[in-house]
Amino acid sequence: MPRTSTRVLPARSRERRDALLDQLTDLYLAEGFLRLGMGDLAERLSCSRSTLYLVAPSKEQIITAVVRHYFKRAAARINRHADAVEDAAGRLHAYLDAVAEELAPATDAFYSDLADFAPAAEIYQANTEMAAQRVHDLVADGVSAGALRQVDARFVGAAVAEVMTSIQSGRIEAATGLNDAAAYRALADLVVTSLLAR
Repeated sequence: MPRTSTRVLPARSRERRDALLDQLTDLYLAEGFLRLGMGDLAERLSCSRSTLYLVAPSKEQIITAVVRHYFKRAAARINRHADAVEDAAGRLHAYLDAVAEELAPATDAFYSDLADFAPAAEIYQANTEMAAQRVHDLVADGVSAGALRQVDARFVGAAVAEVMTSIQSGRIEAATGLNDAAAYRALADLVVTSLLAR
């Protein structure tokens, strides 16, 4: 099988790979990924196994590539959504709402497989940490602009990071029944409402 990760693909192959990544992302979000073998994927996407190897040279590496693609795509859309809002407080709310929106299509099967496959869980954790840093920065900007109350942005960022980690690990859902998307919406309401300048 070709080890495409170590060579430059022709333009047509790159386009096909990108399309496969999007298709696989949608499939994984809907059904999870650990129980799907290469034959299952080829059948579901109406392609050959060799075509699937445009993504990566093994099932495990395909999973990792798809999960990384999902979070990279989500992060780009989340940041665009937040950056389109001029008001600092609104930008914070827009950011957390956009996180919830991007997580909404993911099913319990997807989250269960994320938890059970360490490379994918590490990608989710790394993205959670980046999101927490972005929240810290948005809070700091909001405080500086006078749109948010004078608070320690480092503390808020650290507290939000803990909640995000609890969401990512499944502890929030176990305690509240809220899935990740709903938990992020609740976090957005809590954080923004508590920080609005009075």
